[in-house]
Amino acid sequence: MAKFDPRNLPDLIRRPILTEKATILMEQNKYTFEVTPKATKPQIRSAIEDLFEVKVVKVNTALPPRRKKRVGKFIGFKPQYKKAIVTIAPGDVEKIRQVLFPEV
Repeated sequence: MAKFDPRNLPDLIRRPILTEKATILMEQNKYTFEVTPKATKPQIRSAIEDLFEVKVVKVNTALPPRRKKRVGKFIGFKPQYKKAIVTIAPGDVEKIRQVLFPEV
């Protein structure tokens, strides 16, 4: 596995995506994150393993199309983002859930 500068890795992961589809995927040990568009799969793997201290089995990425946003007569676009679906090893599920969903 390639070594990356650990100081730059947390900047790749923007936020977790919590939608209905992402919640269904959590039952299969798959967690969805919004990442920077230029992040590569090995960088995403290293960032998740470093931030959450878990073992990543697989990383799938998707670059959804940009959506139009209209304000009055002006038409613009929503910001571009990249979605990463990360599969976690079965033994590490509790570690990542404690970080993403802390007890109240």
